[in-house]
Amino acid sequence: MTENDIKNYLEKLKQIEQQLNSDDDIEDFDFLKDVDKVLGSLNSDLVQQMVQPVNNTVPLNSDLGTITQGVMVKVKKLDPNAVIPSYSKIGDAGMDLTITREIENTSFSVSYGFGIAMEIPKGFVGLVFPRSSVRNQDLILSNCVGVIDSGYRGELQATFKKTQGLDSIKYKVGERGAQIIILPYPTIYMTEVPELSDTERGSGGIGSTGL
Repeated sequence: MTENDIKNYLEKLKQIEQQLNSDDDIEDFDFLKDVDKVLGSLNSDLVQQMVQPVNNTVPLNSDLGTITQGVMVKVKKLDPNAVIPSYSKIGDAGMDLTITREIENTSFSVSYGFGIAMEIPKGFVGLVFPRSSVRNQDLILSNCVGVIDSGYRGELQATFKKTQGLDSIKYKVGERGAQIIILPYPTIYMTEVPELSDTERGSGGIGSTGL
């Protein structure tokens, strides 16, 4: 985002402030649309600003070649045996998380630590999903999807529910137990309105589209 872009946004925000401070009646919906448009554009430009090409290539294994563009995420090892997350194949969305320790193991659940902490950039979120290999375990990721906010600096962990109690087949230390996908997200601004626009579906919920 250039200096001129910043000046333009500041000017638009100043105009909005003048409207809010004026004694003139404001057409609520038109005004809210203008505010939403300005804030939406600003947020989009800020997110794009963070998605910059990486100056240096990121080496991967010989089968994958190199990545020349992307988002750099800082990773700190909390365990000497920790493995920095990486893609297994070209086109993969998720990077594997390798288990470094078993935090807790009960008849109902098991918790693992991955031995790393991340500094996810602002405007991005880390989503922890089970790997497809979970079908070989008697485990279900407890919260379905783990959300890692950009402000979190603690160890990445995951808790799984056991489906067979103490006899459940589970991951071992050193195995890949989950995967993380890092994605950008917009900042959402909520506004209360008396009515919503009409759609074909309307308020139809579960089963409204048929079997």
